[in-house]
Amino acid sequence: MKKFENFCRALNNLKEIEGKSPPYDAITTAGMVALFEICFEQAVKAMKKFLERHGVGEKKIGSPKMIIKQAYAAGMIDDENLWLEVLAARNNVAHSYNEEVALEIIDASQKNFSPCSKD
Repeated sequence: MKKFENFCRALNNLKEIEGKSPPYDAITTAGMVALFEICFEQAVKAMKKFLERHGVGEKKIGSPKMIIKQAYAAGMIDDENLWLEVLAARNNVAHSYNEEVALEIIDASQKNFSPCSKD
């Protein structure tokens, strides 16, 4: 499935930020936040495609929040609350021009969100 392959590539790119620590220059900070956002978007697209293939209708899976809830109900993800935290962080990406917000997203991505991608 192409969507899943895209997610895997994005996840591999995101894993490049593991082990990095501040201080970061502005370009590195922006790049790390962008890797997080791209990975999240690809994960949601892959979940949505999988759910559609298994008969979950568009009305039930329109928003990322509903996709996460349906993916949890379908057993695709183990921790719905963690994924909802990831969604909240992704929603803050628009404010990542603020260094504090950007660093919070990077830190959470490195420390708290990595279990989302574990087998």
